[in-house]
Amino acid sequence: MDDRDGRATAAAGTMTAVGQRVLGGPDVLRSHTRPRPRPGPGEVLVRVLATSLNPTDWVHRRVEGFLGPIRRDDPPRVLGWDLSGVVAEVGFGATYHDVGDPVFGLLPYPCGHGAAAEYAVAPARALARKPVTVSHAQAAAISLVGVTAWQALVETAHLRPGHRVLVHAAAGGVGHAAVQIAAGLGAHVVATAGAAHHDFVAACGACQVVDYPTTPFEDVVRDIDIVLDTVGGDYPRRSARTLRDGVGTIVSLVLDNTERITDLAGVRHRLMLVESSHDSISRIEELVADSLLAPRIEAEFPLERAAEGHRAGETGHVAGKVVLTV
Repeated sequence: MDDRDGRATAAAGTMTAVGQRVLGGPDVLRSHTRPRPRPGPGEVLVRVLATSLNPTDWVHRRVEGFLGPIRRDDPPRVLGWDLSGVVAEVGFGATYHDVGDPVFGLLPYPCGHGAAAEYAVAPARALARKPVTVSHAQAAAISLVGVTAWQALVETAHLRPGHRVLVHAAAGGVGHAAVQIAAGLGAHVVATAGAAHHDFVAACGACQVVDYPTTPFEDVVRDIDIVLDTVGGDYPRRSARTLRDGVGTIVSLVLDNTERITDLAGVRHRLMLVESSHDSISRIEELVADSLLAPRIEAEFPLERAAEGHRAGETGHVAGKVVLTV
């Protein structure tokens, strides 16, 4: 690497990562040693101090998904998209961060995975400076879910103050971030969650919480402008019944079991994948710094116990996030 500008570089060597050679349950995850990556043009190498788990991690651990098959001669596949850490090396032409900067962000989804390791390469502008008000574990916990919620509510559904927003599975990762973002931007938030998590969701900013196991939400929720669907299945069509005069936007994040609504006049239904974006992560940085957005961490595990973290998250009963510390 050209180091003529005086920047320090990470010493060449190896690192520990958690990966898999086959698809399957949490037990397929193994710690292994692999070459430490080097940043290319426009990239930085991050010494990872924390990463968090999301449903996409256990989905891609079990099935090919967006990442395709694992071939016999491939190195172990390392998952993980969230990260928080310190810049260890700066690639050619990258000017946004310097060595030693504390940063957090979302690796390019879906094919930029690799955060479950001691080091990860990221596009420089996929990262923002970590707010001093939160730990690396908290910053990693809010990256993917915060960007997802922001892009769904603000960039896709065009949330405005005074909108009525329905957030499904509001105690989950994306859900609890979405409730905070919507409430912080002046929306009236209605949420669905199990009874055990009602107080938590209300503390995030929900004005009304529906106990979805006992009460069909479409029977008690009305005059909604925006729906954030993190469940899929029949939830979009049921949610359409809650829209104000049948007009509004539904953003679905579960793509494998959700059919796009095209036959209901007035319903704008979007199926969304999160995108790594400097603008989006910068907005999350601002919300966190202003104490308008804070993650709930349900559990922390060291990187080498990643399989335990996957088991905890995969139960579907986690309020907030599971974090791996490096």
